[in-house]
Amino acid sequence: METHPSLVVKRSYPDLIIYAGEVTLGEKGRKKMDPKKRKLEKTRITEAACALLNSGGGVIAMQIANKTEHPVEMGQDLEKSLRELILSPNLQAFFETKQREDQFYIFVKSWNCGPEGGSDKPRICSLASSLYCRSLTSKVAMDSRDAFDFLKDKKACVKCSPTDDTAPPVKIPRATCQNNLESNVVFEIFQSEKLEYGQRLPFSESTFIEFKQFSTKHAQEYIKNIIPEYISAFANTQGGYLFIGVDNESKSVLGCPKDNVDRDSLKTVANEAISKLPVFHFCSSKDKVSYETRVIDVFQEGNLYGYLCVIKVEQFCCTVFSEAPVSCMVDKVKGVYSLNTEEWVRMMVDVGPEAASKEQSSLDDLSKDFECQLSLSNSPPHCRPVYSKKGLEHKADLQERLFPVSEDCLKYTPESLWSELCSQHESLENLVNQQICSFSCGLLILSRSWAVDLNLEEKQGVICDALLIAENSPPTLYTILGEQDEQGQDYCTRTAFALKQKVVNTGGYTGRVCVMTRVLCLSSQNNTETNGGSVSPIDYPSSYNLANIQEMQGLLQALVIVLLNFRSFLSDQLGCEVLNLLTARQYEILSKSLHKTRELFVHGLPGSGKTIIAMKIMEKIRNTFHCETDRILYICENQPLRDFIQEKYICQAVTRTTFMSYKFRTEWIQHIIVDEAQNFRTEDGDWYEKAKEITRRMKNCPGILWIFLDYFQTSHLQESGLPKFSHQYPKEELTQVVRNADKIAEFIHQELEKIRDDPPFSIPQESLSMLQEFNWPQGVSGTFELTYLSLEKVVSYVADKCHFFLSNGYSPQDIAVLFSTDSKRREYENMFLREIRKRRRASQMNDASVCRSNMFDSIRRFSGMERSIVFGINPYTVEQPISHNLLLCLASRAKKHLYILYFSGYY
Repeated sequence: METHPSLVVKRSYPDLIIYAGEVTLGEKGRKKMDPKKRKLEKTRITEAACALLNSGGGVIAMQIANKTEHPVEMGQDLEKSLRELILSPNLQAFFETKQREDQFYIFVKSWNCGPEGGSDKPRICSLASSLYCRSLTSKVAMDSRDAFDFLKDKKACVKCSPTDDTAPPVKIPRATCQNNLESNVVFEIFQSEKLEYGQRLPFSESTFIEFKQFSTKHAQEYIKNIIPEYISAFANTQGGYLFIGVDNESKSVLGCPKDNVDRDSLKTVANEAISKLPVFHFCSSKDKVSYETRVIDVFQEGNLYGYLCVIKVEQFCCTVFSEAPVSCMVDKVKGVYSLNTEEWVRMMVDVGPEAASKEQSSLDDLSKDFECQLSLSNSPPHCRPVYSKKGLEHKADLQERLFPVSEDCLKYTPESLWSELCSQHESLENLVNQQICSFSCGLLILSRSWAVDLNLEEKQGVICDALLIAENSPPTLYTILGEQDEQGQDYCTRTAFALKQKVVNTGGYTGRVCVMTRVLCLSSQNNTETNGGSVSPIDYPSSYNLANIQEMQGLLQALVIVLLNFRSFLSDQLGCEVLNLLTARQYEILSKSLHKTRELFVHGLPGSGKTIIAMKIMEKIRNTFHCETDRILYICENQPLRDFIQEKYICQAVTRTTFMSYKFRTEWIQHIIVDEAQNFRTEDGDWYEKAKEITRRMKNCPGILWIFLDYFQTSHLQESGLPKFSHQYPKEELTQVVRNADKIAEFIHQELEKIRDDPPFSIPQESLSMLQEFNWPQGVSGTFELTYLSLEKVVSYVADKCHFFLSNGYSPQDIAVLFSTDSKRREYENMFLREIRKRRRASQMNDASVCRSNMFDSIRRFSGMERSIVFGINPYTVEQPISHNLLLCLASRAKKHLYILYFSGYY
């Protein structure tokens, strides 16, 4: 990673501030400068601008070298370079300037590929693409927009090719010129052993032919300099020949005098220059540029005069660069740094799941079942696409519910937290009101720690943080301390910086934005700011103020994405990261104070997202209590769910059996999350008492014990070890199904009603009231079938369906074939697998992935997991009181397609 030491990133501010040193400004001043110094200054400014555009925006600060008391403009050369950078004459779309005495500031808004400055723009800004192509007789440097189109076309060609993984690069045995006669003539010259000095070549320059003369003195250095651009141009077009040593106008062979160059070193220098060219493959090939170099003797009057160098270049399958592209990013740790070739290409063509999807079926599911909340087509470079399940609240609805803005008042939210804080701290209300009394329209969003909300570590001594979103003001973060603390400003600054970055780079906010900071202290004599309590090093332009309710709502909707996003389980299938949004109810549970809610029972109906909340709360525990991941323990009943959580690297994950084992060491554990607790048993001891004992070990600071369960999915009749329902306090409920398609949700509802009408003794009567709130988002298409067939026909049915899905873009990882017990799985698995393999081989499709997949399991072992397609094979249990529970557990695993197949005469 190449860094830029001449650009200094200021770390003590809540924004990205790059100090570019002393710079001469003003048209007259810059014209008088030494050209080299002027170029160096321009490079520093454009590199800083590029880095900020690509990293969420910020400020370039510089000191005016030519002292003046009067305002100065940047200078035409600087303005021109910035226009070229943003591919637009409209500098105001991304830049504003301001001068304060001898300090000059360029305010940079985050880049996005929306309408500013033109449409269909690249995902990132670049100073140079280092990509070339041929246009008639010229090599042409691609600007970043040309490069973006070129890369998109290359990627599309590879994606559309039926043999894109195995197809070799296109070969050209002879240069593909206008006609075969010219091709043959060129190839014959290329194959020549010797040519005469002054000999006129029988062809001219074209798209496929370039003539260059040797430099009179430094032949080898000359070759090193010209080869990268011409080889890139030929390889990225249709291939061709580079003749070095031919006069362009007369087409005469001149060569290079033998006294100026050594024959072998000439070829070596050319080959080394080509071998160093960066390439990027969209296909599976690992090939470098395919070329051949010939050094041809040039004779004059029968004597060896010198040498002609000819390089034949074949068209490349993907992309060839003359050098690494020139593009920058910045963060407070690395400073300003350059992207390497692979990073640059991947960011340039990062156009979302529509282009990246490995499985067409997953992409189809995404488009049919989800609504786009944030598209990459009009968002900053670091954003990920955001989708929510159809029928769930849109980001605008979530914003209106969580962060409503009124035209005629300034609201405090959440009101319950504000009341609680005011009752705990007598002077808090006056202190806060003093700060915001001048604002009449907006929202004050309170949190016990905005740092934790942003996945940063909490700071002790902070009573609360309050984010002000008000009309005619920039967003302002207030940190209220109980006592004076020198580190308070640093905490507030880091939190405000993270907030600003995430609103842009995660939330997709495309307006101008900064976050001001203020640190207040309750214990100070006048209830005013602490020393240095306000960091306002730069006077931002008025365009950074939120001008009206619409701008406030736009920022708040970006904030909703920041706070409610989680990585979709579809990401791995789609081949790129996709974010989903929590529901408002899920977010409310996650927003609870962990200091006050050490123990919690979360009752969630099937498919309501309990495991997602469990994962998110473990991240919050880590930041709230500053603990390592191995101090957080996740316990579940089954190995598949344990393995799934273990792969997230956010905790230790074990099964209940392991947890209760005498070999399992618990000394290091502080916090415990229990999932699918309804299926726990007491055969190995009282797991609940053990978990409580561990988390309450430190009496002054007990750990977290959150337990997630769903009585309606209980799959056994043994003692679960859970405390009585009346003793499960505090408790929360999740009643909205977010996983399953309409028809599957309807079946789940039917089974829940059957359980309600005749509940087994393992389900407390008090819990049945949850069913009155059961609901699901409407409009998600899917399949539900319940069929009775003979064993042979069931096997054939499943094999046919699996073959259909696997042939239409689904993968084995999308399918689960679940049996009533693990012994039944072992009994029938090979029978089903043989039939599936037969159909795959008959269609000449590779079945290796089927063999390696974990398609087969039991219903109980698969608890807590999910798949797009689920087959339930004879879901029968001799424990009749829980037969509907078993069906419910089976059905809730299926997101899209559910097939329940009974053996005839069995049920």
